[in-house]
Amino acid sequence: DKAREARLRWLGVAACRQYSSSSGYPNVSLSSPLPGIPKPLFASVDGQEKHETRITTLENGLRVASQNKFGQFCTVGILVNSGSRHEAKYPSGIAHFLEKLAFSSTSQYGSKDEILLSLEKHGGICDCQTSRDTTMYAVSAEVKGLDTVVNLLSDAVLQPRLLDEEIEMTRMTVRFELEDLNMRPDPEPLLTEMIHAAAYRGNTVGLPRYCPAENVDKIDRKLLHTYLRSYYCPERMVLAGVGIEHEQLVECARKYLLNVKPVWGTSTPEKVDRSVAQYTGGIIKMEKDMSDVSLGPTPIPELTHIMIGLESCSFLEDDFIPFAVLNMMMGGGGSFSAGGPGKGMFTRLYLNVLNRHHWMYNATSYHHSYEDSGLLCIHASADPRQVREMVEIITREFIQMAGTAGEMELERAKTQLKSMLMMNLESRPVIFEDVGRQVLATGKRKLPHELCQLISNVTASDIKRVTTKMLRSKPAVAALGDLTELPSYEHIQAALSSKDGRLPRMYRLFR
Repeated sequence: DKAREARLRWLGVAACRQYSSSSGYPNVSLSSPLPGIPKPLFASVDGQEKHETRITTLENGLRVASQNKFGQFCTVGILVNSGSRHEAKYPSGIAHFLEKLAFSSTSQYGSKDEILLSLEKHGGICDCQTSRDTTMYAVSAEVKGLDTVVNLLSDAVLQPRLLDEEIEMTRMTVRFELEDLNMRPDPEPLLTEMIHAAAYRGNTVGLPRYCPAENVDKIDRKLLHTYLRSYYCPERMVLAGVGIEHEQLVECARKYLLNVKPVWGTSTPEKVDRSVAQYTGGIIKMEKDMSDVSLGPTPIPELTHIMIGLESCSFLEDDFIPFAVLNMMMGGGGSFSAGGPGKGMFTRLYLNVLNRHHWMYNATSYHHSYEDSGLLCIHASADPRQVREMVEIITREFIQMAGTAGEMELERAKTQLKSMLMMNLESRPVIFEDVGRQVLATGKRKLPHELCQLISNVTASDIKRVTTKMLRSKPAVAALGDLTELPSYEHIQAALSSKDGRLPRMYRLFR
């Protein structure tokens, strides 16, 4: 061996001498192999392996989904098919409480600090988020700490202690959040809450996402355990991971999630609320003095905010893609947005609304989609004296959606949607959420290139067809601020049923 080493060293020195000239630079191209240096071995990725999301279902019904991604860190989490839409038989606010109580003390960890300390050893962070239909517990940490991470997730989801002092702390947090929601200069979260309540009155996705103030004291450990017993069962969960080997994740899942008895006892999945969202349409108004929302050297002027929505479709339907393209085509934003074409300055709500009506402060399109229904809405803000005019501008935009989309604007919207999709899927936590949500809802995952193909296939007639169908539904309206000039719900409905989207004329004797 020593002789071989010496020979290699000599060869290396000889190679250096051979290739060095008086100028100190090698006189051969760098693509020529150097003698005495072993042939490099490059890592190769099988064509399919690179993109594929692998899914395994364990004996207890839990699905394990993973997507490999090069890097030292991974994002792993548990997604549960549970959210505010499942609270029909319970006081609203349980999902909100569970989100705030996540990663508190468990059977193995005495406090949240202990959890954070054990994660710190692997450079990790944890987070829990709830939406109307999903609760997501996620951890990002070094790949080497996968065993610890899955053990911690299993403990946080299935063995929380829910101590009295933790629940009391959560009550304070929830009260603060409710106060903050009403005082924020940005009314968007409040309006989204209101438009859902108007569109799906008293059912599923129309139930409050934030805990109502009157329920804060009603929620205790016993109630939480009753809820968890029905909804936190393995067949309603997905363990998703990005940046790890599938076999490794399945092995950890078998070890920590297969024969674990939750702290609340045996699951009762038969008590799950399987109601389908019933779109009702309607109006919810909140008279509120917005004159002092933002004081200081540059106060925001007093504005009235309106959101008008119509029923679109569920994300399981084929029409979901044309609706996503339509939402991108409408686009919009605030009147202070800066930037070039990539910022949506060529979307309809910019060209037809913000650029023409200087007094409008905001016009933005949103698309909310769930497993059984969806809502496409436009949010607009203006001075309270111009509310009637603003509503008419929005209803006209809705009617114009049913016209034929221009080739250029349609292509632009499709390209913008594809680029947004691909850019978002560069980040590991976004891939994690995409994998988890798709597998939870459909049992499989559509890959980005498949979605891009579906977006490319959308035609102007698809947009026309889905819009015509959407315009047949009753409008959902949310209004916030000084509402003296707000047209009646019947007038808004009449405008959306008319040919040009105009509000019925009103004749006043006294101005």
